[in-house]
Amino acid sequence: MKTELNKKERLLSLDALRGFDMLFIMGLSAWVVAFCDLFPSSGAMGWLSSQMSHVKWNGLSHHDTIFPLFLFIAGISFPYSIAKQRAGGKTDRQILVKVVKRGLMLVFLGMVYNGFFKLEFSTLRYASVLGRIGLAWMFSALLFMKFKPKVLVVIAAVILIGYWLLLWLVPGGPDPYSFENNLVGVVDRVLLPGRLIYGDNYFDPEGLLSTLPAVVTAMLGMFTGQFIRSSNDISDNRKVLYMIAAAFVLLITGLLWSYVFPINKMLWSSSFVCVVAAYSLFLFALFYYIIDVKGYRRWTLFFRVVGMNSITIYLAQKIINFSQPANFFFGGLAGKFPEVWANLISSTGYIIVCWLFLYFLYKKNVFLKV
Repeated sequence: MKTELNKKERLLSLDALRGFDMLFIMGLSAWVVAFCDLFPSSGAMGWLSSQMSHVKWNGLSHHDTIFPLFLFIAGISFPYSIAKQRAGGKTDRQILVKVVKRGLMLVFLGMVYNGFFKLEFSTLRYASVLGRIGLAWMFSALLFMKFKPKVLVVIAAVILIGYWLLLWLVPGGPDPYSFENNLVGVVDRVLLPGRLIYGDNYFDPEGLLSTLPAVVTAMLGMFTGQFIRSSNDISDNRKVLYMIAAAFVLLITGLLWSYVFPINKMLWSSSFVCVVAAYSLFLFALFYYIIDVKGYRRWTLFFRVVGMNSITIYLAQKIINFSQPANFFFGGLAGKFPEVWANLISSTGYIIVCWLFLYFLYKKNVFLKV
């Protein structure tokens, strides 16, 4: 879809942060691994390389933060979006319909990503990353439109605590948070049609029940966006300090909670929500301070090109073989070097090709908006 964007109505820090986040999906993770491979005896590089993949179950790596950070950012955007729509004369009913349509469209695009057009519906994976974003953001937005901030805070707390108690008490067992014995997997096996992604159709990290705490991830983003937008009596510098303080509180809360409810992305555990929200809020505070408060914006173009077409590149990498043009232009150069250097050159070439594809769309003012 083609649209004109009024950059003055956008938080440039959001576009830049979204782009920074999506770069890891666009090949930066592979680039970091290839770079670390140049230093095989370095413990620090070994640790950094390990951060570019998901942990198997309990615990946290940087790669586990990419998805929730994106959802958190989507939440920050909504208070600005709803204010703009209301200022343009749209009723809350019209906005509500648009919210639901967007949520369901993301669910459908997630199924498209998973192979919907193969028309093999019995083996299709219906759960997806985009589906999780669509549903969690949609329900969070509907709550945001319906209730006042104090009520929303209570709802968020009830969801996180209720989810913890639900997994702890039902169905019980020696370890209700294990891969084999958790309620999230039971619900998915009973209610989700098609294929689950892990354990020979046993568990799906983007399943139904674990979407519930993901709603809070989006809500925390919306709280942040509303705070930035509406707190006109607070200076920008003080806003940044408040966000850092809130991130610290969330971090401590999540770490303490993890002693009884482990940090686990696949379960989207309540402790995971708190810890990753702390990381997301701190990163946003940093980007907001540098870009929107201090006004250092020129360096952001590289990230904004990615961030403003994030869903485009996520889907495009599934549909378009970017490795082919990357190999066409950079394969010869890579072939002149040893394997470890060749991998780094190839990874660099892949990122360049993807970025130039997005830059072409950016220059043409073409942005995929759902």
